[in-house]
Amino acid sequence: MVLHFDGTPAQDGSLWHRMDTPIRLPLHAIWGLDRSSLYAVGWMGTILHFDGDQWRLQRGGIIDERTERFASCEENTPLFDITGDETGRAWAVGDDGMILTLEGETWLREDSGTTINLRGITRTPNGQLYAVGGEGTVLSSSGDGHWEQMDCPFGSGFMTVLALGDEELLLAGGRYFIDQNGFRGELVRYHAGCFENVKVDKPMPRLRSLKTYKDGVLMVGDQGHLYYLKGSRLDQLQSNNRHDLMDIVPLPTGEALAVGDFGTIMTAAADFTLALAPVVDPNAEQAIDWEVMDSGTRHQLWGLWASPDDTLYACGEAGTVLRCKNPIENDVWETLPAPSELSVHCLWDAGQGGLYAGGQMGQIFRFDGDKWDKHYDLHLDITILAMWGTGPNSIYAVGDEGLILHWDGLGWQRMTSGTKSALYNIWGMDDEHILAVGDFGLILRWNGENWAEFHAGTENFLYDVWGDSLSNIFIIGLSGTLGHFDGTRWVLTPARARDDLLAIDGSSDVGPYVVGTSGNILRFEAGQWQPEASGITTGLRAVQVTSQGDVYAAGDRGVILKRK
Repeated sequence: MVLHFDGTPAQDGSLWHRMDTPIRLPLHAIWGLDRSSLYAVGWMGTILHFDGDQWRLQRGGIIDERTERFASCEENTPLFDITGDETGRAWAVGDDGMILTLEGETWLREDSGTTINLRGITRTPNGQLYAVGGEGTVLSSSGDGHWEQMDCPFGSGFMTVLALGDEELLLAGGRYFIDQNGFRGELVRYHAGCFENVKVDKPMPRLRSLKTYKDGVLMVGDQGHLYYLKGSRLDQLQSNNRHDLMDIVPLPTGEALAVGDFGTIMTAAADFTLALAPVVDPNAEQAIDWEVMDSGTRHQLWGLWASPDDTLYACGEAGTVLRCKNPIENDVWETLPAPSELSVHCLWDAGQGGLYAGGQMGQIFRFDGDKWDKHYDLHLDITILAMWGTGPNSIYAVGDEGLILHWDGLGWQRMTSGTKSALYNIWGMDDEHILAVGDFGLILRWNGENWAEFHAGTENFLYDVWGDSLSNIFIIGLSGTLGHFDGTRWVLTPARARDDLLAIDGSSDVGPYVVGTSGNILRFEAGQWQPEASGITTGLRAVQVTSQGDVYAAGDRGVILKRK
């Protein structure tokens, strides 16, 4: 079971909505960077992934076809906890010393050096990993796949571990005592290389979870027990509940949920709904990173292009072509003559070779500084969507129905793409290294001789591609799709937004920028995608980074933005 709270009541009045999952096995832990990329682990090695739309089974739950029962195999080893880092890499632990790590979209086993059941895992701010389990087991790893067992003098069955800092841990669990006919909770602190037992005034039941809460640590355990640790003081909190509490969910509001058996969900906040979904002041001021320029048009803009001298061009509906000669000192956009009455989707400046424009009906025009001349006509109702080139005598164009054209300085020739799917954009490093992206995750790669598919592991439409080297390439697309190629493999990045991402551009100095629907803008910085406040909700369809590092975006209703 996975429950989701979004502040809206269901038909029965409940504020919690049960999500559709592909299995009926118990789930023990959940982790993710945001709602668009979540992972849940549980019984029979279950690993589920949520992409913002639906949960899918990634691993585990293998059925033996002969017995129609769960197979006795390593992949079905139960998992109990999961954690991860800011890049989306994750680690999960479970029975028999099982430790799995997520590499791209594949879960790989790491050698833990033990067969003892593991129950908890945490990561310190500096990236050190700690896993804990039965018989006082504590393992440590720097994240390189190598795990070492630490010398813990306590034989507790650790259920959970919390990193309080780079060199400080709090571990909790319990041991079964025959004379008490039950478990007795234990709390252990690790600091300055030493383990020490945290003394308590009266016996505690087995502890299940630890999470930072306000200025201390909140702890939950069996029989509804709640504790709050601040410094060396431990207080028992009133829960009015006798059900075993299994986990704690910290909330962005500073509050927390305690959850457990029989559907128990509790919070100390006076207003439950406000604790989960605080009211946002619509009048609150927000720093805006971009400013609106006066484009002089209300037509939809499809493309942006910066020439080597940083003259900016924009193009769009009804033959719209705009030019801004000196955007840094003079941000005036002038309207150039229209190549035709048809929409212009893309531009490419060949320098002395002229400015090329492609668009509807398979037509390409060339501007000599005064007027447009038709340079090529496909004589088909196929739209040219993007252009890219290495020089005046080598220009490529892509579009609907798998269209790929090449200008060799003498004429335009249609290339064999091997597909009828739309190709939305094209990018390359030279005439032997080019990528084109399109429908259903399609990536075509040109090696100087032929076009071949280059799979990235997604079926979402891909709208643009950009890179500054063959080992640093990004793709973007439908429903917040973000992917990166490091020269060896593609890795899909957890999306920061669920809106469609429509264009990407960048430079080695400032990195890439992405724009999309609803005014979304993302910037890649320090290995992460960060949202930027555009100040608008208008769809953005093009982005351009100039050689000087200035960034511009354009889109619906003639909007053109300049980054401050």
